[in-house]
Amino acid sequence: MMKETAFSLILCGVGLLSGCGFEPVHRPGLTDGPSTVQISEIEGRTGHAVRKALLQETVSGIPGADYANITVTIKESLDRIGFNGDGAATRSSITLRGRYFVDFGEDAISGQEQATVYYSVPDSPYGDISAQNDAADQAAGVLAREIVDDIVLQMSRR
Repeated sequence: MMKETAFSLILCGVGLLSGCGFEPVHRPGLTDGPSTVQISEIEGRTGHAVRKALLQETVSGIPGADYANITVTIKESLDRIGFNGDGAATRSSITLRGRYFVDFGEDAISGQEQATVYYSVPDSPYGDISAQNDAADQAAGVLAREIVDDIVLQMSRR
């Protein structure tokens, strides 16, 4: 009798839990629906980082837009701004300039933004490459935020 009562309580608990509307956060298919924001591929390693950051920035969409297709082209420049007595670089900066075009279907906007990140140059050549890649990734995140902020600002003026 004790086992039957425990089994009945477990069945009731499962029945109540299944009707409560609980859905796991990491269930498959959570993001399977069509996205309202499409971002075209951007050329290069830094372009991939910019696109990835834009996808993160626009995951909840763009306020006031049911659909948006964003196209971005970037230019990357590296400037050595600090030097040792022997001429070796000690400080550098990465600047990303991005031109964007947003197609909303019946309307479109465009603009350009810029992001600069400064970093110290390590002594080893491989460390310089790693520091440069890290700075480019940081600049990509900043550029993506600047682009999305500018898009939202332009949308609010319409």
